[in-house]
Amino acid sequence: MTAETFWTAAAARKALAAGKITSAALVEQCLARIEAHDGKVNAFLLVTADEARKAARAADRARKAGKAKGPLHGIPFALKDIYETAGIRTTAHSRLLLDHVPKADSTAGAKLKAAGAILMGKLATHEFATGGPAFDGPFPPARNPWNTAHFTGGSSSGSGAAIAAGFVPLTLGSDTSGSIRGPSAFCGIAGHKPTYGLVSRAGVIPLANSLDHCGPMCWTVEDCALMLDAIAGHDPADPASADVKRPNYSRSLAGGIKGMRIGVARGIIERDFEGDPECLAAIEAALKVLGKLGARLVDIELPPHADWDACVRVILYAEAYAIHERDLAERPHLYAAITRTRLMAGAAVSGADYVQALRWRRELCKTYMKAMTGLDAMVTACSLAPAPTIEEMAKPPFFSVRGKLAMAPFSATGAPALSVCAGYSSSGLPLSIQIAGRPFEDATVLRVGHAYEQATPWRERRPAL
Repeated sequence: MTAETFWTAAAARKALAAGKITSAALVEQCLARIEAHDGKVNAFLLVTADEARKAARAADRARKAGKAKGPLHGIPFALKDIYETAGIRTTAHSRLLLDHVPKADSTAGAKLKAAGAILMGKLATHEFATGGPAFDGPFPPARNPWNTAHFTGGSSSGSGAAIAAGFVPLTLGSDTSGSIRGPSAFCGIAGHKPTYGLVSRAGVIPLANSLDHCGPMCWTVEDCALMLDAIAGHDPADPASADVKRPNYSRSLAGGIKGMRIGVARGIIERDFEGDPECLAAIEAALKVLGKLGARLVDIELPPHADWDACVRVILYAEAYAIHERDLAERPHLYAAITRTRLMAGAAVSGADYVQALRWRRELCKTYMKAMTGLDAMVTACSLAPAPTIEEMAKPPFFSVRGKLAMAPFSATGAPALSVCAGYSSSGLPLSIQIAGRPFEDATVLRVGHAYEQATPWRERRPAL
C-alpha cells in the first residue's frame, strides 16, 4: 500500500477541505485496506460498507453545499463493539448478545455522527471488555498489526489494531483498568483515557460503573484532541457525567511545553516493575526529549503500584460480578472461559471488601493530588515490556501481562492519562510512555503528548502488512 492510504484525521480534514479527496474516495480507500488485510488482523467484527458509502456521498453533497458540520466531517471512524449502534448489531464480542440490535446510538457515537464522521463498522473487543484474548468466543481475537503472532492488548483490541493497520483514522475504545492505554502501548498508537465523567458512557455496555471511561484511540495525539472536541461534554443520560467547562482541545495543543513542571514517577519505572531494558531505555530517551523541549522534570513519589492495582482489582471484580451475576448463574456456558474466570473472581469479594476498597481509593486519590501539587503533568511507564505473543496470553492464569502494565493509579483516580509511542524494540514492536495529569486537565496532558510526538520520528513508521 502507498503511504497516502495511511490517513490521519488531521490530514484527511485538510485534504477534504482543499478538495484533494472526497469522503467517498476516502471511505473506498479504507474499505479496500480492510478487505486486503483484516483477514490477518481480525480488527473488525462487522464492516458497514453500504451504510458508510451512503453516508460518504451525503457528506460530499453537504460539503459541496457549504454545510460541512465541522473538523470531522466526512472522516471514517469505527467503534469498539460495546458502543451501541441503532439498527446495527452490538455484541460485546459475546455469544450472549449475538442477536442484540439496539434501537439507539450511544451518546459518544451519536456525537461523532452529528460532527459528520462516518461509521465504518464495529471493532473486536475482549468479551464484555473484561480482557482476553479468547479462542473459544464467537469471533477470533484481534491480532497486532506489527506482528500478528503478538497480542494487541485489551480490551479495546480491535480499536488498537484498526488504527495501527491504517484501516480507519478514528476509533473509540473504553478503559476500566487500562483498556485504552494497553492496546495503544502494544499497537504503537495514541490512546487517551479522558478524565472520569468527561465523556458520556450512555449507551455503552458497562464493565465496572465507577471505573469505566470512554475515549479516543488514534494514530496521533492531534487526532485524539479532534475526537475529544466532538465527544466531550455533559450528558444527563450518564449519572457520572460531569458538567464542567471544557476548552477546545485541538487549539490547546499549540504553544509547546517550555517552562512546564512535569513529574516523573520513577518508583513505578524502577521499583515496582522489572522492566524490559529496551522499554526502560525508551522511557529515559523520552524524558530527555521533554527536557530538551524546555520542561522541568521533577522526580515524584507515589504509593507502590501494587497498592493501586489491588484496590482497582477489588472494585472492578465486585462491580463486574454484580452486572453479570444472573447470567453467570443461568448461562455460564455462553461465556468464553477467560471471561468466566475473571468475572467469577467477583463472587469472592464481600461487601466489606468492596467498601474498604472504596475507602482505600479515596486515600490513594488524596495521595495522587498531593503528588501533583505544583506540577503541570506527570510522566511514567505505560507498559514495561513489548507486546507478548497472543498464545502466551491465552493460557491460564490469564493475568501474566498485568505484571508489566503500569496503569492502575490513573484508573483509580479517574485522572486523564495518555499512552504515546516512544519507539520500537529491536524486534520491531512498539514501546511507549504514559502522560497523566490532574482531573479535567486533559488539555495539558494532550499538549505534552503532542509536543513529544512532534519532536520524535515515531509517527513516520507503520507496520508492513
